[in-house]
Amino acid sequence: MWDWSYALSILPKLLSALQVTIVATLASFAVACALGLILAMLARSRYAAIRLSINGIAEFIRRTPLLVQIFFLFYSIPLLTGISLPALTVGIIGLGLHYSTYLSQVYRSGIDNIDAGQWEAARALNFTPARTWTTVILPQALPPIIPIMGNYLIVMFKETPLLAAITVVELLTTAKNINARDWRPFEPYTLVGILFLIISMAVAVLVGLLEQRMKRRYSR
Repeated sequence: MWDWSYALSILPKLLSALQVTIVATLASFAVACALGLILAMLARSRYAAIRLSINGIAEFIRRTPLLVQIFFLFYSIPLLTGISLPALTVGIIGLGLHYSTYLSQVYRSGIDNIDAGQWEAARALNFTPARTWTTVILPQALPPIIPIMGNYLIVMFKETPLLAAITVVELLTTAKNINARDWRPFEPYTLVGILFLIISMAVAVLVGLLEQRMKRRYSR
């Protein structure tokens, strides 16, 4: 049966582990957003070799398991390069790299919906490529894709338990450790589910508010 005193006694430890989960999620999402945009822009290169290379790399990453990629980064890269990084850093890079390939497609959908006349107007005004992207294309391409990006943020949050495979002590791993110590699975795993649900719902609400704000701003 549910024991409230026991649940409250383990809650601080779970909340402490939740901080690691949130840090891993936000950092890897930032990496995914940055790399995804770069991949989307390179995929539009005028040079076929660059386009084919980027698309090939992205397809390879998307079609191989995330866990295998994390293992490779954590165990194989140090052997090949001699560079060893902390497990949390490797996890952030692995999650960010994997989901950057998906976000690149999201960016691409937003960019492809921009009317060709916008590109032509920027060229007629002699805008530099950097100015074209930052002042004309991205401000119009981003608002419609905010909900999809928010969904990927939630997915990445729920994928963080995979980092336990490379010794990152996140939320679910902490619950497993508590269960191994006390042999009481009901309370820790239930609390983990509740915390994941609360955070996911909060992110969904915030993404919705951000979407509405950006629509009002760029519809003027």
